[in-house]
Amino acid sequence: MKPITEKQSQKWPLLFLFSAAVLVMLIGVICNLKWGQAYVSWHTLYEAVTYQGSDKTHLYIQTLRLPRAIMACIVGMQLALAGMLTQITTKNPLASPHIFGINAGAALAVVIGLVILPHFGNFGLIGFAFVGAALSALLIWSLAGAGRQQYVRLALAGITIHFLMSSLTEGFIIMNQHATDSMIFWLVGSLNQAGWSDVRIILPFFIGGMALFSLMLPAFKLLLLDDDIAAGLGQRVNIVRGISIVLVLLLAGSAVALCGPIGFICLLVPHIARAMIGPNLQILGPMTALLGGILLVYADFLSRFIAFPFESPVGIVTAVIGAPYFIYLARKQGGAK
Repeated sequence: MKPITEKQSQKWPLLFLFSAAVLVMLIGVICNLKWGQAYVSWHTLYEAVTYQGSDKTHLYIQTLRLPRAIMACIVGMQLALAGMLTQITTKNPLASPHIFGINAGAALAVVIGLVILPHFGNFGLIGFAFVGAALSALLIWSLAGAGRQQYVRLALAGITIHFLMSSLTEGFIIMNQHATDSMIFWLVGSLNQAGWSDVRIILPFFIGGMALFSLMLPAFKLLLLDDDIAAGLGQRVNIVRGISIVLVLLLAGSAVALCGPIGFICLLVPHIARAMIGPNLQILGPMTALLGGILLVYADFLSRFIAFPFESPVGIVTAVIGAPYFIYLARKQGGAK
């Protein structure tokens, strides 16, 4: 009989954690389908998800609640993974696309797009979001420059650009209220209007982003090393970092274009995943994505009951959860007791 190795002994706890995470996400999806403004019985819910009924209640679940729950899973996974990559790329545990101005740049571009081309479709808005996010990222990196203090300057430049882009976005809304009245919920972060068309639009970005992450996973491990050490091993760190930034833009940009700049998931979830399973990127990435989907699914569920029977933006819930944790992380990184 072969002895159980240490690697095999660690396999089962990880398998249990991943299985538990999938189960918790599934329960969250069921909660989103079952409870809300309209009462739905368990029998009706079963008929709706198995497409055995076609009355108003079945259609309500199939066309409104189901795509919204799926969008919450996908967007949460994308934002969490984008946050993890941002922290690894910038070597800053407090970094995220939201804090570094990338989400704000995408939001500004989407608002400008809606003002200039109010009848533009969601796919076109994703294009605007990518342009805004990319320009914001380029501006931040150019302001940060190079050298040993680059990562400190990145944080300062990112926060500055975030506030600048947010102010410009608010200015455009004030000056063009007739074209941006529907943007109020979106700017806070909302899944209220998510439908199957949004799922079809974001799905290629989700699949492509996950495929690129899996393909580049061995290279992304280099970002965990000091730049000088990685360069000494003959690795092209700048190319890997550039691909990582493109992937962040892909994941965060498409999510922001469809659901708005939902805050704190990018920052909060990677830390939770790292505390649960450690820094091994091979398992940290999938766990981070799963936890991101879980957090947004449950946050969207809770947002329905803040001002029941009216719905609130999901960004309110993520802010309430994430803001205290961000303060805790900032104090911890600063060495405060």
